[in-house]
Amino acid sequence: MNTVANEHDVSSAVNDSTNNSSVSWGLGRRLLVTIPIFIVLLGVLVTVSNLTSVPWKREPTGQSVSTLSPNTAVTFDNPNNVPLPHRDSFKVSSRTVTLDIKRPATGEVQHINVLIRAPKDPAGPNAKHPGVVFMHGAGYGTAENSFGDAAADLSSAGFVTAVLDKPVWSTNDLTRDYPGSAKAYDQVARFLRTQPNVDPDKVGLYATSESTWISPYVIKYDKRIAFQLLLSPMVYGPRQSLGFFVGQDFSLVGANNGYQSIVRRLFHADTDMMGLTNLDFPMDLPQAYAVPTMVVYGSKDVLTAQVEGLQHILYSAHRAGNRDVTVRSYSVANHVLRLGDEADTGTPFADDYINDVISWAVGTTAGLKQTSELVAGTTIRQSIAVPLELKADRNLTIYGSIVNVGMVILLLAALLMALAGCGIKAFRMIRGNHNKVFGFMRGFGSELLAVALTTLATFVLFAAGLGQVIMAVVKLGWGGAPTENPGMMYWSWPVIQVVSILVVWAWARILARCIEVAQVRGLAQIPPRKGAIRDVFSGHNPVFASKRFGRVFFWLVAAAMFSVLLFFAFWGLFIF
Repeated sequence: MNTVANEHDVSSAVNDSTNNSSVSWGLGRRLLVTIPIFIVLLGVLVTVSNLTSVPWKREPTGQSVSTLSPNTAVTFDNPNNVPLPHRDSFKVSSRTVTLDIKRPATGEVQHINVLIRAPKDPAGPNAKHPGVVFMHGAGYGTAENSFGDAAADLSSAGFVTAVLDKPVWSTNDLTRDYPGSAKAYDQVARFLRTQPNVDPDKVGLYATSESTWISPYVIKYDKRIAFQLLLSPMVYGPRQSLGFFVGQDFSLVGANNGYQSIVRRLFHADTDMMGLTNLDFPMDLPQAYAVPTMVVYGSKDVLTAQVEGLQHILYSAHRAGNRDVTVRSYSVANHVLRLGDEADTGTPFADDYINDVISWAVGTTAGLKQTSELVAGTTIRQSIAVPLELKADRNLTIYGSIVNVGMVILLLAALLMALAGCGIKAFRMIRGNHNKVFGFMRGFGSELLAVALTTLATFVLFAAGLGQVIMAVVKLGWGGAPTENPGMMYWSWPVIQVVSILVVWAWARILARCIEVAQVRGLAQIPPRKGAIRDVFSGHNPVFASKRFGRVFFWLVAAAMFSVLLFFAFWGLFIF
């Protein structure tokens, strides 16, 4: 009897304990649990944002180089009165030849058209003239649609010019073979020297933008290159040059400073891991500026680091023993020295640019001494410093890849599962079966939906803001003016930060409710109530949903939404 009584007392005590633990929490207790969870979650995200931040030196800002004269004209001392041709001194003939140019790294051959323009010299077809090989900037220019006016004008001033299809083989903008391209341009230069109307010792280069990463290698391979004309030269390596212009342009278009964190992380990527080696393509070749050089800038060029670039060119040229460096800066001119978009037919060059180039090329190839100032035109300016500290960070790249790829995979999986659930629901309704598919309980379904929609809306706002910044930068690069009201580019970042904090709070509330339910079920006690864990996982006494499909979907969506928050943290949204 005593044993039975004791067992009855123990059973009553257990039931009383269970009943007491099943009492729902009040608002105060929920807050006491929610706040620490919120602090921990926010702390994790803030820590991730700060650990993945990278240094970015923008000082000194507002650099400038004053020119020695506003007059850009190039003049030479001509004591022997050597006849000097000018634009339209000759009529121009043209012909196209095709060269098979091999890519040294792979042996791949590209059939390249070369459009050769030549002056019609009254002295006969074998009269010797200097030659110029034109080198393409970014894109996929051809012999027919590139450099038409500049090449024709130079030819009318007595130069044999060669414009070729851009040597790209099977590469793209990310995998461009710069040393191989240098071999291709050099092959065209050597071809020009074989022509009866070309002086083989007076063949030079006309390089613009991206091709100024290639021209130093042409000079390295070919010791007979006589001169070079460099338009908006990209003096530093691709990682530093691209990081500079993107960072600068983000500021110029009025984007919120927060978006700069994206630039910093992006240009610290270790692209070698992905087989993309161009970002760290070596540029500082001793012979890069060892030949007579003309450097040309436009004041509206938003892509080129002009002040530090010019300083580096002059230093490198002097180190190579070359003092023949002429610099011209033109007001209103853009990156390609035009007064507008080069893609628009008839967009003119700036000011007297083409006449100055012709004068310099004619006087230089004639061996005359320049009498005009070496540095002339409008003041040369640069808004921020070149980020020389940019370098590949493998650990950051690995973590970033995991976060970004993982988010995409989880979002796709959640979307597919949601579509599958909706499809099953629709199929059952058609057949008159009203059984639940997800079976969410205790309001977890509505809370999950609200948090998911809020998180995804924030992600869309982030993508829209970044997209607007990129579009504005592209427009600026093509010669457009930045908008007076940046709009979403500015306010989207702080709005995303605020909404992200609210999302973190919502997740903290959900986790607090999970703890509340766990306590009610006897899961939060030590040891857990007998059979409580088995009941939850078996579905006999579920927490979130009565259906296994719903329980799996809940955790999948939760993981996907948290991965979005980690994505935001990686790109710096939790740096306040």
